[in-house]
Amino acid sequence: MVEKKILVVEDSPVVLKVLHHLLSQNPIFTPVLCASYKEAEDKLKASNGAFFAAIVDLNLPDAENGEIVDLVLSTKIPCVVLTANFDDKLRLSLLNKGVLDYITKDSRYSFNHVIKVIERLNRNQGIKILVAEDSSTSRLFIRILLEQYRFNVIEAENGQEALAKLEGDSEIRMLITDHNMPLVSGYDLVRMLRFNSRFQDLVIIGLSAEGDNALSAKFIKAGANDFLKKPFYHEEFHCRVVHSLEAQEMLETIRDLANVDPLTKLKNRRYLFDHGEQLLRHNPSGVVLAILNLDHFKSVNGIYGHIVGDSLLEAIGREIQNAFPNMLVCRFGGDEFCIVAKSDGQNIIDRLNVFLKALHQKEYTEAKISITCSVGVSCQPMNSLEELI
Repeated sequence: MVEKKILVVEDSPVVLKVLHHLLSQNPIFTPVLCASYKEAEDKLKASNGAFFAAIVDLNLPDAENGEIVDLVLSTKIPCVVLTANFDDKLRLSLLNKGVLDYITKDSRYSFNHVIKVIERLNRNQGIKILVAEDSSTSRLFIRILLEQYRFNVIEAENGQEALAKLEGDSEIRMLITDHNMPLVSGYDLVRMLRFNSRFQDLVIIGLSAEGDNALSAKFIKAGANDFLKKPFYHEEFHCRVVHSLEAQEMLETIRDLANVDPLTKLKNRRYLFDHGEQLLRHNPSGVVLAILNLDHFKSVNGIYGHIVGDSLLEAIGREIQNAFPNMLVCRFGGDEFCIVAKSDGQNIIDRLNVFLKALHQKEYTEAKISITCSVGVSCQPMNSLEELI
């Protein structure tokens, strides 16, 4: 786990204590506390750019006019302002400078919101967002806004190029598309993507400088998650982007609760029957199923206890998943695992033999337990997954 240092600059001991407590609840964050501008300046010089983000107060004993913001931004560190006074003109000025957020200390929620911004910044790393916009000026503006929040930005000049990039990169999580583009409009792009089940989880936000409220409804009815009228202010833009991503992440979490075994993190029996049947339907003569049963697993629980037994199941689940990538690997129940693949039977049997030999040579958990498996393989054409099992 990579440690991420968070610079906290605040002259109130109480606020420092609260922020230190909240940040320390996340094991990846290490708060570095400063009570003055000079102390923060020294920490920044000594760190050589090692800070992940900063939370700063505007009114410090030795810098009463927000000089700390310019200092932090000059080092390219993402900055969140936490202040006791709300000044709309100052807020706009700071956001235009590149501050991530301007938060007032008016309630307990304010401190939680600061931590939420920092945690979101951490989760955004590696999230790819495709920006489809024919105006280079608008593309640059959107890129700057997204990169402030640590997103990985990919650009496309028109709808056709955007479609090609989406088809070529399955890791793109969000599409931000203008409506008026050459070759394929934003609206048509949304409709094309939503007709393809592969892009059902892609988050889409539409943009347009033209049209009335009907265009917004038209985009959302076509499958967009949200719509923004240009010109928009970047504070609203960030809120819409983050809220859309969090809604999709919540949906994925709910889906995982239904389809993923909580212990091994493999797909569960329910998912096996739903997707295994689909696989069989599309490949009636080319599906192989293998069931692996750990030998004498009950004795492991009896001798070492269920905590060690659970650790063993986790470890074996990882071994099977690593040995059979790109195949449907599930926990069938108890100490049984299942592999379903579009392959010929001999290929699976050969790979199982290699896997079982490697399995027998290893020891698992702190108790150094050796384990063997019994395996059944079915590769005959069948009408249902149940018959294969």
